[in-house]
Amino acid sequence: MKDTSRKVEFKTETGKATGYLASPEEPRGGVLVLHAWWGLNDFFKSFCDRLASHGLLAFAPDLHGGAVAKTVSEAKELMSSVDEKTRLPIISAAVDYLRSQPLQSGRKIGAVGFSMGAAYALWLSTTRPEDVGAVVVFYGAWSEPEFSKAKASFLGHFAPDDEWEPNEGIRDTESKIRAAGREVEFHFYPGTKHWFFEENRPVEYDRDAAGLAWNRTLEFLNNKLQ
Repeated sequence: MKDTSRKVEFKTETGKATGYLASPEEPRGGVLVLHAWWGLNDFFKSFCDRLASHGLLAFAPDLHGGAVAKTVSEAKELMSSVDEKTRLPIISAAVDYLRSQPLQSGRKIGAVGFSMGAAYALWLSTTRPEDVGAVVVFYGAWSEPEFSKAKASFLGHFAPDDEWEPNEGIRDTESKIRAAGREVEFHFYPGTKHWFFEENRPVEYDRDAAGLAWNRTLEFLNNKLQ
């Protein structure tokens, strides 16, 4: 299967934005990839490529306008320098762009979010319920969205003792999704830390947990985006 990847530009309510599109020759479904606070770095682009190698059209919008952080302190500074309200129209426009691609019209998409991007994926499931059919979150939770509006199924991957994402918030998010009548399954990976899935984070990366989370994610998306 021949895959192609490229930087693309798309229109938003407030102007234009860019993103990374990884396209298989014959896509079986579309997935929106929402990056963590680091920005759209090479890891998230490679994640899109991995999805495309398995037949899924993957699109990652750049929520930081091209800026990329390599350290936690740089990421914190980047987060404070970007107005959160500017990310929301980019995400919504990215959904429109993904669904405008060949063979995607009329089909629900998946949303995969990492940390910061996980919160946006959960939010998206409630603001674009007719478009989002599957949500995968990595070490990021948010219990405030009105999940009764969602029509998606949910899968989550978490570290049990995460200093950045307390267990209480994770369980609260899971219980509210379940109370809304949506299918949800959250997995905890013993001995892991926040960012355990990201290969470019050598201190936190856990090869075994990342492999298991990847297999679960791929199976979930394949089942929900048929």
